Amino acid sequence: MTLKEIAAEAGVSISTVSRVINKSSKSPASPEVQDRIWEIVRRTGYTPNSNARQLKMGNHAASTNTSHSIACLFARVHEAETDTFFASLARSIEKEAFKHGYIVKYTFTAFDVNDPNIFRLISDNHVDGVAVLGRCDKQLLKFLKPYFRYVVYTGLNNLDVKYDQIVCDGYQAAITAMEHLLKLGHTRIAYVGETSNEDRYRGYCTALAGAGLPFCRELVANEPLSSEGGYRGADLILKKKVPVSAFFCPNDVTAIGAMRAVKEHALTIPEDISLISIDDIDMAQYLTPMLTTIHIPVEEMGQMAAKILIDRIEGGHTLPVKVNLPYYIAGRESCGACSVLKKKG
Repeated sequence: MTLKEIAAEAGVSISTVSRVINKSSKSPASPEVQDRIWEIVRRTGYTPNSNARQLKMGNHAASTNTSHSIACLFARVHEAETDTFFASLARSIEKEAFKHGYIVKYTFTAFDVNDPNIFRLISDNHVDGVAVLGRCDKQLLKFLKPYFRYVVYTGLNNLDVKYDQIVCDGYQAAITAMEHLLKLGHTRIAYVGETSNEDRYRGYCTALAGAGLPFCRELVANEPLSSEGGYRGADLILKKKVPVSAFFCPNDVTAIGAMRAVKEHALTIPEDISLISIDDIDMAQYLTPMLTTIHIPVEEMGQMAAKILIDRIEGGHTLPVKVNLPYYIAGRESCGACSVLKKKG
């Protein structure tokens, strides 16, 4: 397989394929085109001429290593393509791994491991290591152990395990999001999202307690982190007719669903209801109103996960490594002062 053949199959130019594979620009192509190219690379097992590529990039000590492979496990989603955050994270891992002469041989989800076909794929296709994307439990990690010698985890939940971890602390991010709403005068803040073993839910509860506010069960909707879950949870809370002035969602996809429910109840954002979430996916700034969210450095998380996993594979370190990456609030249009305070003013 050559660049020319990849370009022909993807329906793009050779230069576009080259930009995507070599990551020679910040936005080499649309996410859809990048996914199409990487799918072909993964399926065909294409690897670049390492010596030529490194010489071109100015590395005169050209590598003599042969190509290696890794896998990606999506621990929290049924279909990776449906979750923008994890799709971006996987794309970043794949690009960084490719720079080091590794390919992502296959991807699978935690919900697939009991499928005989997926089990056969894992057992019959040796890879050097696996990147686990999103929160997982010890039972899943125990399942992986016989098949993957090296494991790196990346996500927003801290795991109590002795594996390499690249984390952006979802617990602290949730507290930061809640503090933003509290500063705006909101005291009746609803939570829509998963609650079991979820650091962002713990952050929600911690922030309420820190502000001296009671925990209200009627303001919590335990729903999957999806647009459907966000819509269903927000709709359920609003139908209760209990006082609520703001919603906190653990991720942007869930917030998008909640946003629709709020609008269908003839409420406006942020005049009637404020809304904040976590991730800062590309779509967040193109919504109406634009979504205020916690920016998670997904590109850097993927890069670090690939680098740490490859370093582990190649014997660069032996003790577990944990890297915490920073986040920040992307303040936009979906949060405003509590309407009660506005009326008083």
